[in-house]
Amino acid sequence: MGVKTFSRGDIIFRQGDPGDCMYDIQSGTVDIYVNFGGADEKKIAGLSAGDLFGEMSVIDYSPRSATAVVSADGTEVATISKDEFVAFFKKEPVKILNLLQQMCDRVTKTTKDYLEACRTLSEHEAAGAEKDADLQARIRKFSDLHKDFNSGVNA
Repeated sequence: MGVKTFSRGDIIFRQGDPGDCMYDIQSGTVDIYVNFGGADEKKIAGLSAGDLFGEMSVIDYSPRSATAVVSADGTEVATISKDEFVAFFKKEPVKILNLLQQMCDRVTKTTKDYLEACRTLSEHEAAGAEKDADLQARIRKFSDLHKDFNSGVNA
């Protein structure tokens, strides 16, 4: 496990890159984006010391579903390879609880967003209302935020 120091604006990995490791923020901050640099760019997370990211590629060997961008000068990030993954959690058992909590938070947020979209559609259909601009915007918001995750690609 090596530690690297990054400057603000450095890209740790890009959406679509192969994932060969995960990361543990030692100090500083990292932002996670889908469609980074594009017209439909969305910041989906702001992470800080103690947070882990990039774990899905280590677990399921999938390409990165998002781009990780350093947001503070002097950010230190430990790299944890696939080979070091199990040993890391044996050495740092509290980190696995942190990782599981982060993953649960992501699933909970996605579930709430999905249920909100379903509720909105149901209300409009029950009222016989046509799909208005507000409804379309809410559905688009949910769809845009989650389309990359629903395609089976994970950060």
